[in-house]
Amino acid sequence: MRQALAHADALYNFARWLARDPVEAEDLVQEAYTRALGAARQFEPGSNLKAWLFRILRNAFIDRRRRSRREADYVEDLEAEREPAETSMGELQLDQIRALVAEDVCAAVHGLPESFRTVILLDVEGMTEAEVASVLGCATGTVKSRLSRARAVLRDRLAAYRP
Repeated sequence: MRQALAHADALYNFARWLARDPVEAEDLVQEAYTRALGAARQFEPGSNLKAWLFRILRNAFIDRRRRSRREADYVEDLEAEREPAETSMGELQLDQIRALVAEDVCAAVHGLPESFRTVILLDVEGMTEAEVASVLGCATGTVKSRLSRARAVLRDRLAAYRP
């Protein structure tokens, strides 16, 4: 199980994007590891442990949403609470521009339907299309299609933010 713990940060990042809440993300990761321990006998040695854990986490997320039967809007504070160090005005403006771009990207990703958001996040995590298909329990062609459509939607949404 030590090998599974190596993926904790990646699982948390994925859970954070899915749940949009750091506390719920922590709970999801904990639940995923609990489920993985309970199902350890079902894991096939030599198969992709990371994809298996991501699938468990995603299923835990879906199960929570089904149980709650509600779609709560989570508000996320995207601005870092830090005091600006003594920097030049140019550096401060550059930091502000970066923060605005990051907000636009986050808003665009959060606005995607869950199926699109999931494939984008798993792709950003560095998973191959076959690994994403394994996590989602679908065909690789389906992943390719969703990823293509998700990227197109993101491009359109981000283009709308341009001045």
